[in-house]
Amino acid sequence: MIPFTECTLVLIKPDAVTRGLTGEILNRFERAGLAIVALKLVRPSLEFARQHYATTEAQLLQMGNKALSAYDGLDIDPVQELGTSDPKEAGLMVHEWNAEFLASGPVVACVIQGVHAVKKVRALCGSTMPKDAQPGTIRGDLSSASNLVGNSLKSAVYNLIHASDNELDPEEPKKEIAHWFSPEEILNYYLVDSIAMFKLNKLNV
Repeated sequence: MIPFTECTLVLIKPDAVTRGLTGEILNRFERAGLAIVALKLVRPSLEFARQHYATTEAQLLQMGNKALSAYDGLDIDPVQELGTSDPKEAGLMVHEWNAEFLASGPVVACVIQGVHAVKKVRALCGSTMPKDAQPGTIRGDLSSASNLVGNSLKSAVYNLIHASDNELDPEEPKKEIAHWFSPEEILNYYLVDSIAMFKLNKLNV
C-alpha cells in the first residue's frame, strides 16, 4: 500500500446527473491520480438520505451557521426569511432540505481511493457554495448556486457533489462509505499513473 492512501465517499447529486456531468466529474478525479474503487447509480429513499447527513450538534451548528452567514452584510432579516436566527434550528432545516434534494433523483455514489484522498477530493470539488468556488474546481466551473438562493427557495444548495470531510469527525469518510457500500462492493487496485507518480518498486506493490 502506498503511504497515506485512504478512501473517501463521493456522491454526484441529482442536479449533476441530470445535467449529464457525471463523466466529466469522474474524469477529474482520475486525472488527479485517484482511483474509483466502487461505483453505482441509485435513487435513495428519503429516510436513507436523512441517515446520510450527520446530526451531531457540531455538524448541525456548522450547517446552520453557513445558512445564516448568507445574510451577513445584507439588509435581510434571517428570521423573516427562515423563521429563525438560531443556528441549530437552521441546521435542522438545512438537514431536511439536503435529504429531500438527495432523494429527488438519481445519485452516482462512488468510493475514491488515493494518497490524501479526502483532502484532495474536497479541493477538486471546490467551496461548498459554488458562487465562492475557485475556477478550475468542479463547483467553480460548473455551477453558480448559493445559500441565499437555497434559503429563499427553502431548498438545498444545488452544488453538484458531496465529498466526505474529516475535520469535525475523522471517521466520517468510513461511516459514509459504510452507509452506501458493502465491503464486497469495494475493489482495490492501482492506476497505471501510480507507477509514474510514486516509486512503487520501492514499496513492493
